[in-house]
Amino acid sequence: MVFVALGAAAVGYQYYSGQRAHEQQKKQLAMQEQANKDTKKRAKEAADRADIEMNRANRKKPDIEAIKRKNEAEGGGTMLTGNQGVELDQSNLGGNTLLGG
Repeated sequence: MVFVALGAAAVGYQYYSGQRAHEQQKKQLAMQEQANKDTKKRAKEAADRADIEMNRANRKKPDIEAIKRKNEAEGGGTMLTGNQGVELDQSNLGGNTLLGG
């Protein structure tokens, strides 16, 4: 009878011990999953910051001096008038209307 009681106690303890180990494993797994999520989040934030910094460093700015030099070399015109400019008599609408005044 004592052996049966000791055997039952041993089985009970093994079951209890196994359940505790199982709960610990679940906790460890949950902690590892959270750590993985945090790591991915930090990596994405770091990549976003690096992308923003690279874009800030490589901003495209117009070369105004080169545009001015090119404009002067072509005779000083604009894209609308060309390098010949506009003839003043072409802008006269003629007549004595309010627009041609």
